[in-house]
Amino acid sequence: MDSGTRSTTTQGSNAQAVWRVVATAIAAAVVLGLTPSIATAAPKRPSDSQIQDARAAADAASNRISQLSSQISGAQGAVQDAQAASAIALDGYQATQAAFEAAQAKSEAAAAAAARATADLGVARDDVVAFARSSYMDGSTYAGAAALITAGDPAQLIERAALLEAAGSHRSDVLDKVTVLQERAQRADAVAKTSLVEADELKRQAAEELSYAQAAETEARQQAAALSSRKAVLTAQLASAKTELRKLVGAREAADRIARATPPVPKPAAPPIAPPVAEADEPPAGSGSASASQTAIAAALRYLGTPYSWGGGGTAGPSRGWAQGADTVGFDCSGLTQYAYGQAGIWIPRNSRAQYSALPKVAPSDLQAGDLVFWANNPSNPSTIHHVALYMGDGKVVQAPQTGDVVKVSDMWWRGYAGAVRPSA
Repeated sequence: MDSGTRSTTTQGSNAQAVWRVVATAIAAAVVLGLTPSIATAAPKRPSDSQIQDARAAADAASNRISQLSSQISGAQGAVQDAQAASAIALDGYQATQAAFEAAQAKSEAAAAAAARATADLGVARDDVVAFARSSYMDGSTYAGAAALITAGDPAQLIERAALLEAAGSHRSDVLDKVTVLQERAQRADAVAKTSLVEADELKRQAAEELSYAQAAETEARQQAAALSSRKAVLTAQLASAKTELRKLVGAREAADRIARATPPVPKPAAPPIAPPVAEADEPPAGSGSASASQTAIAAALRYLGTPYSWGGGGTAGPSRGWAQGADTVGFDCSGLTQYAYGQAGIWIPRNSRAQYSALPKVAPSDLQAGDLVFWANNPSNPSTIHHVALYMGDGKVVQAPQTGDVVKVSDMWWRGYAGAVRPSA
């Protein structure tokens, strides 16, 4: 090998050595610089006990919410029952109020008749007293003696005697008749007063029942609101616990490079409740007047947004109600339906149970616009009906729902459905 070759070989060896040093330096830099940076970025792996504690906290909050949800469901059911009981009590109070007013009018009429009979009897008695006084002054027990004595001839004497006898007999008949009428009027007045007392007692009892029902509804609402507030607090706690759990699980998954869990499959929606089947012995209503039905619907829709007023409204339109409706001008459910059909020239009773009882029934499969639809605690027992609405067709009703709400259009619902009637039939 010549010197040039050796020189080239030596230079190559030196270059390789240099590159080995550079490579070593680069490797050292990677070890000393890059590796710590990567180690610092890696998440700290949470322990199993940390995740178990977080999961236990979330489960505990979820269990408490489940229990509370069940209680809230029961409380909401109690509110609905209390609302229905209040509506039934209101119907009863309205009925006793009407009976009281009728008894009051009857008593006043009987008292007036008794007063007139007493006045007529007084007139008749005055006539008798005048006869007696005249008889005494004439010096005869016969009140017409003076008239007979002054007669010009026997014929005039006979004529005057006949006239006086007829007049005396007439006064006696009038006195007897007025006496009978007065006794009859006094008996009627006594019966009317008794009826008025009984009606007033029924009204008082109905008012007490209404007061109890209102108090029960208020208490049920307060309990439901308190439970809802507790649920809101627990829901916030559950959200916080789940957030913490997700952080811990996410950190561990990042550290262990584990795929996240598949999200749960949502539960299928519950099937809609089918409308009830018409009873076999339910007589079908006639087709009714489409014009009257549309007039009634239009009349109700004119008052959309009008406040619900307990006991308010009627044929004359919205009015102040009773109790919690005393300061609100508006409609309750049956007040709205009575007003609507009043505008169509059709009178229907004031309360929901009476409306259902008095009007032609309609099968669920035969519902048409303008029918009144009813709901009850026990759909098979009309005495538990507590709500009525005006069916508009296409699965919609216009209704005055409850205190705190307004007249509005709602979707038709079938839970608690008790039946329908057709005022225009």
